[in-house]
Parts: sequence; C-alpha cells; structure tokens
Amino acid sequence: MNTLPMNQKILDKFGPYTLITGILLIVLGMAGIVLPGLMSLGTAIFVAWLLLAGGAIWGVHTYKHNPTHVIDWIKPALLFITGGLMLVYPASGVAAVGLLLAIYLLLDAYGSFALAQTLHPAKGWGWMTFNGVLSFLMALLFLIGWPSSSLWLVGLYVGISLFFDGWALVMIGWALRKGKSS
Repeated sequence: MNTLPMNQKILDKFGPYTLITGILLIVLGMAGIVLPGLMSLGTAIFVAWLLLAGGAIWGVHTYKHNPTHVIDWIKPALLFITGGLMLVYPASGVAAVGLLLAIYLLLDAYGSFALAQTLHPAKGWGWMTFNGVLSFLMALLFLIGWPSSSLWLVGLYVGISLFFDGWALVMIGWALRKGKSS
C-alpha cells in the first residue's frame, strides 16, 4: 500500500537510488565522525570553492551588465578574496565556518524556544524546548573553545548531519522497497 501522494514512475526511480545514496551518506558521515578534522578542512575548502565559483559568476554578470562601474565589482572581488583566503588559510576558514554555525545554532535555539512558548501547553512543546536546549548547548560548545574547537566540531557536526541524512534516506528507501514487495 502506497501512502505517499506520488506518481508511480517517480516512486520507481526514487527507491533504489535512495538506498544507495543513504548508504553512501552514512559512510561519509561516519568518516566525518571518526576524522572530524579532515571533514572540517574538507568543508572549509568546499565552501572556499563555492565562494570562488560565486565570484566568477558575479564577475561574468558584472562584465556583461555594467563593467564600467567600480561599485559593481565589489561583490565579485569580495567573493574571490574570501574564497582565496579560505583556500590559503583553511584553518581560519574552518574557524569562520565554526563561528557561523554557532550563530546559526543560537538563532535556531531562539526560534525553538519561541515556538515552544507559542505551542505551550499543547502536546509537543516539550520536544521543541528540548531542541532549543540542544541547539543552545551546541552553540556554547562552539563559542567556548572558538576558534580552536572549530577544527573538530565543524567536522563532527557535518559528519553527524550526513549520517542522519543517510539514515533517513535508507529508511525511506527501505519503506519504498517493502511497499513494492507487498
């Protein structure tokens, strides 16, 4: 029995690739958990290349749209400089990513607490409060030892995220596979 409101063609394509992708993400996540420093450096280098690619795209756009205005060249230049510095100094790039994750987690904690207060006394408000406490504690972990703790925390955080993303995909793929055989 299929409970998802999806086209059968989409489900047929989704199932096998979902399992494979999930397993690969679990393996990658476990590697990040076991080797968080390597995962942190990989994350910083990946972000650096994204910034460089963004700078190139903005540079082409600026060149085609308005190449004579210096102010329009600021954004691509900043993207290039930031990405380049992250490649040349990857440890500082990891520290910057760590600080951004800490800020994100603080904002997530605030949002979770606000939602929990809105939901109170309905069921589920405690889980949202729990989520807020966890986000706040993770942000504190980043901030207390920043920037040195970023080298292992960024990789650990990314590894855990990839692991659970993979696990969710494996469960979805497995459920779809079981649904076909029933």
